[in-house]
Amino acid sequence: MIENYLSAAGDSIAPGLANHLWQSTLVALGAALLTLALRQHHARARYWLWLAASLKFLIPFSLLVSLGQRLAWSRPAAAAQPALYSVVEEITRPFAPLPAMPAHTAAPPVAASAWAHLGPALLLLWLCGFLVVLFVWIVRWRRICSALRSSEPLSEGREVGTLRRLERLGGIRKPIAFLLSRSSLEPGIFGIARPVLIWPEGISHRLEDSHLEAILAHEVWHVRRRDNLYAALHMLVEAVFWFYPLVWWLGARLLEERERACDEEVVALGSDRQVYAESILKVCEFCLSSPLVCVSGVTGADLKKRMVHIMSDRILHQLNLTRKLLLTAAAFLAIAIPVTFGILHATPSQAQEQSANSNFPAPVFSSVSIKSHESADPMRTKMMFSLTDGSFVANGVTLQRLIEMAYHVQNAQISGPHDFLNKTKFDIEAKLDPSFVEAMHQQTSGGKDFDDQAILKSILAERFKLVVHSEARTMPAYDLVIDEGGAKLQATGEQPRMMQLGRGELTSSGAPLELLATQLSARLGRPVVDKTGLKGNYAFSLHWTPEKTEDERLDQSGELVAPEPPKDSNGPSLITAVQEQLGLKLEERSERVQMLVIDHAEEPSQN
Repeated sequence: MIENYLSAAGDSIAPGLANHLWQSTLVALGAALLTLALRQHHARARYWLWLAASLKFLIPFSLLVSLGQRLAWSRPAAAAQPALYSVVEEITRPFAPLPAMPAHTAAPPVAASAWAHLGPALLLLWLCGFLVVLFVWIVRWRRICSALRSSEPLSEGREVGTLRRLERLGGIRKPIAFLLSRSSLEPGIFGIARPVLIWPEGISHRLEDSHLEAILAHEVWHVRRRDNLYAALHMLVEAVFWFYPLVWWLGARLLEERERACDEEVVALGSDRQVYAESILKVCEFCLSSPLVCVSGVTGADLKKRMVHIMSDRILHQLNLTRKLLLTAAAFLAIAIPVTFGILHATPSQAQEQSANSNFPAPVFSSVSIKSHESADPMRTKMMFSLTDGSFVANGVTLQRLIEMAYHVQNAQISGPHDFLNKTKFDIEAKLDPSFVEAMHQQTSGGKDFDDQAILKSILAERFKLVVHSEARTMPAYDLVIDEGGAKLQATGEQPRMMQLGRGELTSSGAPLELLATQLSARLGRPVVDKTGLKGNYAFSLHWTPEKTEDERLDQSGELVAPEPPKDSNGPSLITAVQEQLGLKLEERSERVQMLVIDHAEEPSQN
């Protein structure tokens, strides 16, 4: 069973992770091209581009794709899949899951065995790397905390006076706490919500007033830019994706542009370039650099490049209208492309659903009434469709049950908000238009079978605003097979008869095993695939003691309510009863199953 879970997890997680890394790499490449175009401009613009590329690792495009799919329900279905959809899919999701396999085909044992060994090893490797990164940062954090504990607040003096004046110039309303530390760490800003300035005790005697002002101005700009917050966010990216070299390269770019942006602001305030460069070198001479990027110091990044940049009196261009439009368009496309992909992803599914019933015209109703089911009578769900007058009646049905009947799927094959789908029971009375009923009779008289699923699908689409799409997933399931001793079923006529449902009871006077598999799935909470190979209808009587989880599933679905619990509380479990009483066997396997994904659904108007 563990192998099945690992195989299912590997089939779903590995392609998703690969696509996420690929998409994030594309965003980073786009940011690199934009920073190249802005190399003659201020560093703060390039810093925001690199930060956006970093934060992309925390925001999967699948969230925006899901938003697009939810918006797609209001758009008319397309007749064919747009070419743009295929292009976007190939670019944004080059790593696809394994091709969909038929529901009756089991997952290859070799793949399951490979994931059973490789999956835990990869997970353990990632966890070890994650913990190592955290351990290194915790050790460095303790160094800073030790410096804080040995610090003393300073409320006056030339350092504090200069800091307060620079705060006013920088527009910082809340004063920054000034702590005098006995450690040899460089001056740095500690904290995010309530930043404090850690100042080494002996450095002030080595700095002239102009040097002191330049260093403090640099730290004030770190506070104003909220550099500690953004550095902490990128540290989170590095911890989660420690195995991907690109995130560490992005960290170096962020640190470089962050320090360069502060340098530019300090020089713009009027500090002499040579004095400012000397002040940084003095700090490097007598102090140790900050051990964490989320504690903003003054000596970070490549010092040689910074000195060249500070001393070069070159003109830095402001962003003109063209470049502002370029950045705005890039930001818009980064959001619009995955949303559009989600819209196009949902639309082909709608078109396919419509084309599946192209042999018959779309159902036309003369009246449809939907009301909340308020009866307390614990009777079973009822649904009836009359081919004679084209009437459809359903009593006490949930939206989930309607979807199961409309798409011929099991409960476990529906992916969506089950609490919402089972929240309300409905009474539905629908009457097809007489002209459509006549056309339906003409079609069926010619030997064609009318697909009554089209009636339910039409009601779901028009009144419940249902939008769905199908996708294949590998997941834990049960195979229903014949036991070694042979099946203990009685074959009946060709026409299906009645099946009685209750808690701990399934009795049939003649039903296909496909229906038995559906009922077993509803109680077991997993897809059940009929692999018996038995055709036709069979009579059987199945009795067992239901587990608590089974009762909870039935209570949630509202499909049936038994007046009292089973009398034999020590009876067999469902799986055991199937084997002993029916001569069938439920085997746990990992199956490639077609899932019906709910993209959008609404509560219908009452009438």
